[in-house]
Amino acid sequence: MKNIMNIKNRLILMNFFQFFIWGSWLLTIGAYWFQTKQWSGTEFGAIFSTMGIASLFMPAIAGIIADRWINAEKLFGSFHIIAAVILFLVPLVNDPSTMFWIMLVNMMFYMPTISLSITVAYSSLNKSNLDIVKEYPPIRVWGTIGFIAALWIVSLANFETSAMQFYVASAASLFLGIYAFTLPKCEPLGGTSKKSFINALGLNAFALFKNARMAIFFIFAMLLGASLQLTNAYGDTFLHDFAKLDVYKDLLAVKFPAIIMSISQISETLFILTIPFFLRKFGIKKVMLMSMFAWVLRFGLFAYGDPAGGLWMIILSCIIYGMAFDFFNISGSLYVESQSEPGIRASAQGLFMMMTNGFGAFLGSRISGIVIDKFYKIPDAAQDAIQYDWKGIWLAFAAYSLLVAVIFAIVFKYKHDPKVVESFQH
Repeated sequence: MKNIMNIKNRLILMNFFQFFIWGSWLLTIGAYWFQTKQWSGTEFGAIFSTMGIASLFMPAIAGIIADRWINAEKLFGSFHIIAAVILFLVPLVNDPSTMFWIMLVNMMFYMPTISLSITVAYSSLNKSNLDIVKEYPPIRVWGTIGFIAALWIVSLANFETSAMQFYVASAASLFLGIYAFTLPKCEPLGGTSKKSFINALGLNAFALFKNARMAIFFIFAMLLGASLQLTNAYGDTFLHDFAKLDVYKDLLAVKFPAIIMSISQISETLFILTIPFFLRKFGIKKVMLMSMFAWVLRFGLFAYGDPAGGLWMIILSCIIYGMAFDFFNISGSLYVESQSEPGIRASAQGLFMMMTNGFGAFLGSRISGIVIDKFYKIPDAAQDAIQYDWKGIWLAFAAYSLLVAVIFAIVFKYKHDPKVVESFQH
């Protein structure tokens, strides 16, 4: 029993720092970009697209390496140590084009560690003869807690517009990289495998596109992946801009916007617990539609909210985020699992992540930056005034999400079968 608790605690620490690193800068880099560097939205969109670009190929490559040649925990640790060095160099960059390449390399080493951390956790729990379905979720939730903790530390230390956020992330990445080498061994098990290169990369899962319903699903997964990047990229920056107006600048929500935004992650940890009920009651399609309309409310409430009398709208928007994020990602993953042959289920999940965190993230980041600069940047604004029409931006995002939801409701055909849901509960 003591050894089991030791394994769990070590995996909890790994998950905590895995997402602490990301939380140190993901939601606050926009404030650093616009407030400190004063670079453009188009350039910022390019920066946020780096995680999408990296997600297209690096997790698959890292998986092959861990399956065939190097222990997963060692590869995990090595990637974090390299990423720590790169994050340490970020504050030295004074050119947006150079920043793009620096952040791309950083994401090439960080994004694979998300799947590698899952591999290490599953392997460790299996070796301890523990039920993964039962034991892993309470361990993984500490990743979200780590993300929240990072947001609070960066905000309370007034690092949101400072390069210090990258030093915090770098230190955490270095610690986790070194710590990873003490984790239980996760040896390569695929060295003798006769898989083809196509199978090794998971490209055989693309056969799912032959099914019209699955093809439609993956297209909408990409479109909702874009919605996620919109809220990650601009939420914190939106609140920071209110500091330029005297009537708002001394309010707590403006001084510590990352803390307000962290309500989204707190909500995420709560909504995930409601998913089994909603899936059994309404089915996958309706749950996914709830997610899509939640994105409409998420953006719409931001459009009309402010840090004073409209603070309740911003807080409600953050609470709704839990439904918007969890209901699509988890129900979507379940749908992919239920529709895939056993031999390609892992690859199919990788394809789902590629469409959301890869293509969706890339398109959402790049296109939104261009659109904001072209249509919602105020050219004659004073130097100390708000440069962007935030109400117009959020309403445009809400309209996009509403259009996606309506089209999905019309074109995606799926009949709810409670037995499918129950089969994944056990």
